[in-house]
Amino acid sequence: MRVSRPKTGILLSFICLFILGAMPVITNSRPADSNALEFALALSFWQLIFALPLFLYELHSGARRMVSAGSGKRPQLRTFVVGITTGIMFGLSTWFYVLSMEQAGAISASIAIQSYPLFAVLTEFILLRQRKSLQETAVTLVLVVALYYLGTQGSWQIMGMSGWFFVALSVPLLWSIAHVLIRQELMHSPVTPAQVTFFRVLISTIFLGMVLALTGSSFAILLDPVILPFAMVMGFFYYMELIVWFYAMQHIDVSLASAVTTPWPAVTMGLSVIFLGEHLKSYQIYTFCIVAACIYALLALAIKGGTQNVESDL
Repeated sequence: MRVSRPKTGILLSFICLFILGAMPVITNSRPADSNALEFALALSFWQLIFALPLFLYELHSGARRMVSAGSGKRPQLRTFVVGITTGIMFGLSTWFYVLSMEQAGAISASIAIQSYPLFAVLTEFILLRQRKSLQETAVTLVLVVALYYLGTQGSWQIMGMSGWFFVALSVPLLWSIAHVLIRQELMHSPVTPAQVTFFRVLISTIFLGMVLALTGSSFAILLDPVILPFAMVMGFFYYMELIVWFYAMQHIDVSLASAVTTPWPAVTMGLSVIFLGEHLKSYQIYTFCIVAACIYALLALAIKGGTQNVESDL
């Protein structure tokens, strides 16, 4: 039986906080003439390399498999389809992540991506038919208004909204759909964090490679001495964020871990000003504060709702 250690879970969540905050800065520190799709493939490739040792170790030590031996062909086929579909979604989200950071700016894109709970609420409502309370709906609407304010760069005029802002919003949208699909599947399949991470990155890398091949671009980016250090560091940070997050979930609830990592765009703000020379705008600060407050409110309402459900079952 696994022993939960709350302090360990909180510490791991804080590590995720700083990794998430640093990733946009690493992405935008690469040479300006590098292609977003090529860089997304390169970082995914190195992410796969970093994920391989732990995956092989678990295979050698007899860790749990992706699908249990007792499951039939239909569950195995379903797991395979879900794995392929979500892998493609994560591949797209990696590409759009790099592209939005490059075009919309690390600060604005980070705040937009932090709107993940908004899309999680919408995805659960559409796919799982989970109804939300009036309070949750009200907080979600405030979050939408804040994101509109950010997208118009504080002008409130729709003509000032950049298309790249929507690219940034597509990242949490893809994440939310993929996470809902994976969660529904993993509830019926034994799996380890290392296995989830490895197969997710493997499929994403293959997908991005196929897309790059269709564009007629060269795969020389994987060995480019100028891009290589940035791809390796970004791949390592991305892998560490995934694996640390999964292990944090073994010690604390997702709600608590999400609360700890909520301020990560603030880390991006500070690092962007120092290392990228970006100028912090007042509308970005206002939006970040509102978005963070909305996320904490949604988490609080979710915890309250979960507690009430437990009490009603007793």
